[in-house]
Amino acid sequence: MPHIVIEYSAPLADHYDLDALCKELCDAAISTGVFPKPEDIKARAMPASHWHRPAEHQSFAHVMVRLLSGRTEEQKKSVTAAILQAMEKRLSDVAALTVDINDINRETYAKRTL
Repeated sequence: MPHIVIEYSAPLADHYDLDALCKELCDAAISTGVFPKPEDIKARAMPASHWHRPAEHQSFAHVMVRLLSGRTEEQKKSVTAAILQAMEKRLSDVAALTVDINDINRETYAKRTL
């Protein structure tokens, strides 16, 4: 945990290495020291085939970070800042870069792994 989900305008895949972006965002999250088990951090990228932004430049990448509840606001801010900084480095000419964090309720979250 956490889950880092990158939603992006599909044409970005033609110009950027999204596998490398996933790794860099995981590294950015690890660098904050907020997550005691870095091996639990997961990242995935999901293209948006259809979107509209009322702007001249419409490219975007939005990161949703989902993590188990219990982190402080300061910890969450450090994670969003680190991830946005990594996005700015890798996706410097993308028109809109955004990051949001949402808590996952510990009492109701379930998972199964092999």
